[in-house]
Amino acid sequence: MVPPTRFARRSYFGARLGFFVFVIFLGQVQGQVRQNLQRYDPASRDRGKTAFGAACAFCHGANARGGEGGPDLLHSVIVLQDEGGTEFGAFLQKGRPEKGMPPFAALKQDQARDIATYLHAEVLAAVSQRNVQIDIVTGDAKRGEAFFSGAGKCSTCHSVTGDLKGIGSKYEPIVLQDKAMSPRGPAMFGNPAPGAQPIATITFPSGEVVTGTVLRMNLFHITIRDAKGTRRTFSREGDVPKIEVRDPLQGHIDNLLTMTDQHMRDVTAYLVTLK
Repeated sequence: MVPPTRFARRSYFGARLGFFVFVIFLGQVQGQVRQNLQRYDPASRDRGKTAFGAACAFCHGANARGGEGGPDLLHSVIVLQDEGGTEFGAFLQKGRPEKGMPPFAALKQDQARDIATYLHAEVLAAVSQRNVQIDIVTGDAKRGEAFFSGAGKCSTCHSVTGDLKGIGSKYEPIVLQDKAMSPRGPAMFGNPAPGAQPIATITFPSGEVVTGTVLRMNLFHITIRDAKGTRRTFSREGDVPKIEVRDPLQGHIDNLLTMTDQHMRDVTAYLVTLK
């Protein structure tokens, strides 16, 4: 397996924050739950529930919320980021032997898709049943201001009298926190900033070089849009082709990876005061 690059480490940022990030996820999708649930094929969901019960429930629990050594899959970044069972299926094929999860090499793509459909439906059902009323402003605004201007180095890129002026009046606290703590937006605040998206350079043994904007990237594949506007997908398994990614927001991502939950709560409390 190819070790995750600094850019790919984004995928694990949510896992490190655990419930903190899942709360943000709940807040984002709460208003769309019923509409999203209607998109699922009930037959696929039911097949997935049966397949999950036979192959996964022993470790992850009958309701996918954790069991005998297996984590809660409703908080899993792999599940939340999956589309149509593609990434989830590839992950199941390999497993995580080093953590006691065997590979499911015989699993077919349609079976993985059914299991993913079941898990997605469970996530959205959990959201629909939960009244998400969470007090986001629990930090100390003065500490947040000190971190913003000092150790966090936020003020080197952002200005409370410029791009962040009045930001506390523009967004509800939970939305503001999400925007502040999720560097890929693709811009931190407001409209997409030019050059904010990662750029990949893909070099083949023949010497051919392909450059494009990264549309999607995980441990297995990378999808870009090249200079002609064509979407192209390349495998990341192995060293051929050579893939290099330059992320304009890498400094911000690295900073987030070192912040504690208390830093995030304090910064959010400070941003809320910028009326």
